[in-house]
Amino acid sequence: MTSTNTAWTARGDQVFIGTYNRFPAAMVSGKGCWLRDADGKEYLDFLAGIAVCSLGHCHPDITEAICRQAGELVHVSNLFHTIPQIELAELLTANSFADRVFMANSGAEANEAAIKLARIHSNAGRYEIISLTGSFHGRTLATVAATGQTRFHRGFEPLPHGFIHAEFGDPAALAGLVNERTCAIL
Repeated sequence: MTSTNTAWTARGDQVFIGTYNRFPAAMVSGKGCWLRDADGKEYLDFLAGIAVCSLGHCHPDITEAICRQAGELVHVSNLFHTIPQIELAELLTANSFADRVFMANSGAEANEAAIKLARIHSNAGRYEIISLTGSFHGRTLATVAATGQTRFHRGFEPLPHGFIHAEFGDPAALAGLVNERTCAIL
C-alpha cells in the first residue's frame, strides 16, 4: 500500500500533466488551518486553496452543511434552478454592490466572465484589456493571454488578441496604455 509522500508523488507524476510545479508532499488530512501529509508532517496552511478556500479544513459546521446538502442534492445543471443557489445569490446581492451574480467554479472562469462582460458592455472598437506584468489570471486561453508572464504563454500561441501588459508598479506606464480601444484593466 502506498503511504509516503515519495510514493504518492511518484504515482501522481505518472498520471498528471505537469501544469503546476508541485511540492513533494501528499496532503491526507486537515483540521482548521493545519494540514498533515502522508509522512505525518504538519503544515500551517497559508495558501487556503490559493485564497479560494479560506474557511479552513473540516470545520464541524461546514462539514455538517456539506453532508446535509450531499444527502439532498449534489449537482444540477445550470439549466435548472436550485434553492440553495438562489438563496446564496440573494445573500450576495443584498450585501454587495451587485444586483445580479454569476456563479463560477474557479478564478479562471470568473476572470473569463469578467473579460467577456467588459467586452460585451463596451462600445464598438473597445476590446483591449490591460493587465500587469507578473500577473496570473488563470489557465483558460483568454486568461493565459491576460496573464503578464510569458512563460505561461509558451506553447499556446497564437494567443487571443487584445491583451496588453503594463509594467507592475508603474502607474504612469499603465495610464499611458489606456486609449480608445481599452475596455478594462484586469
